[in-house]
Amino acid sequence: MSEESNAGVFVIATVKGDVHDIGKNIVAVVLGCNNFKVIDLGVMTPWEKILDTAVEVKAHVIGLSGLITPSLDEMVTVAKKMEERGLKIPLLIGGATTSKMHTAVKVAPAYSGPVVHVLDASRSVPVVQALVDKNLKQRQEFVDEVSEQYAELREEFYAGLEDRKYLTLSQAQAKALKVDWSDPVNKPHRPAVLGTKVFTEYPIGDVLDYIDWNPFFQVWQLRGRYPNRGYPKIFNDPTVGPEAKKLYEEAQTMLKDFVANKRVRLNGIVGFYPASAVGDDVEVYADESCCEVVSKFYGLRQQAEKDGDDEPYMCVSDFIAPKGSGLVDYVGGFACSAGHGLDEVVAGFKAAGDDYSYIMAEALADRLAEAFAEKLHELVRRELWGYAPDEQLSVDDMLKVKYQGIRPAPGYPSQPDHTEKLTMWNLMDIEAQTGITLTESLAMMPAASVSGLYFAGKCSSYFAVGKITQEQLADYALRKKMNGKDAERWLATSLNYEP
Repeated sequence: MSEESNAGVFVIATVKGDVHDIGKNIVAVVLGCNNFKVIDLGVMTPWEKILDTAVEVKAHVIGLSGLITPSLDEMVTVAKKMEERGLKIPLLIGGATTSKMHTAVKVAPAYSGPVVHVLDASRSVPVVQALVDKNLKQRQEFVDEVSEQYAELREEFYAGLEDRKYLTLSQAQAKALKVDWSDPVNKPHRPAVLGTKVFTEYPIGDVLDYIDWNPFFQVWQLRGRYPNRGYPKIFNDPTVGPEAKKLYEEAQTMLKDFVANKRVRLNGIVGFYPASAVGDDVEVYADESCCEVVSKFYGLRQQAEKDGDDEPYMCVSDFIAPKGSGLVDYVGGFACSAGHGLDEVVAGFKAAGDDYSYIMAEALADRLAEAFAEKLHELVRRELWGYAPDEQLSVDDMLKVKYQGIRPAPGYPSQPDHTEKLTMWNLMDIEAQTGITLTESLAMMPAASVSGLYFAGKCSSYFAVGKITQEQLADYALRKKMNGKDAERWLATSLNYEP
């Protein structure tokens, strides 16, 4: 495609340390279908490669994608490097972890060229078309409008930071969730299995019923309107129903191929250990004598002031019996993947020029990984930990989290620090046992992987830590023997202050 015959040259990449690319791939295909020449640099792309390629191919727009929170920081780095090089190429920001607010507050101020956040692939086309508009007046009007909107968002963000009140760490700790550990309902249940149990090439057929199809349709930007929101009601939607049904049937055909020919492999591990809460942290022991500490999970506590005086300020350590209580409690962990073998499947479809099928394969591997996590958690509750042996829940109820216990993931709301994954990987020897590795930004590879901790108690529930103060950050870094600046970098999106 010559420069004259295309609508513009678009360089797109998943940033360094991140491996998620389904949304990026859809954007690349959609823009390609709209006559853009798309240069897709793949995943884990260093800023040098992005900028060098953009200059070399005379890119009209650069697109950055990412799923995990450390990628937000990497996007700011790319913007700063673009500024240092004196580039003026418009920068497009997208991906599940990104937001218009973060783009306005963190990315846009780092770069004097145009910076625009796009919510999903369908919105990328009009935005990119506006950024390459040959009518310079219209193009500038669009850029100015976005710039003004982002300036307003920044004002709103900083005003919000000033308005929000926070408890000191000691005040928040004094208002921790109070659990009556003498009540039999809160008595810790001893797992049937202590240590790890590995699942290699788990049968795909055994997890199919556990698939949550709603995120699958969202990947393809198919959303039913009330009363036809969500699977399976989406099939009744007059606008997207027929397309959703067709997509679902094609997904079933591919899943049958996955099962019959073992195209992807499901590998996983679960582990259970004696543990005690020590302040905001959870000590993990070698055995039930609880003498030898073999690992420690560090917690973060809610600090943003709540409306009710009696509302608890939560931390994951609240769900484990405290040291000195006379009780032996337990904590679990898991990691599972449906991504081994997927690279070969994707490569085959790419070689055949079949964009639709390789994106479908990636989307299904993601769903299988989540379904595997759901199945494992059910096995844990009913058998391996065994604290709910009589549980009889439908998959729909499981997806609505109606079971006892939680499985919070490091890097997500209940514990926003991704570095806690390193503790899990070391404790359970996850890489050697499952082949699931961690990138420098602590994304899991293969990308279709899920991990988290298990808490079994009736007192446990999901919550969001929210923003924390400089005082808690310093205390956390000290407990964790972590450099303060490193802690700020990993927890950048959780800070109530500008580092």
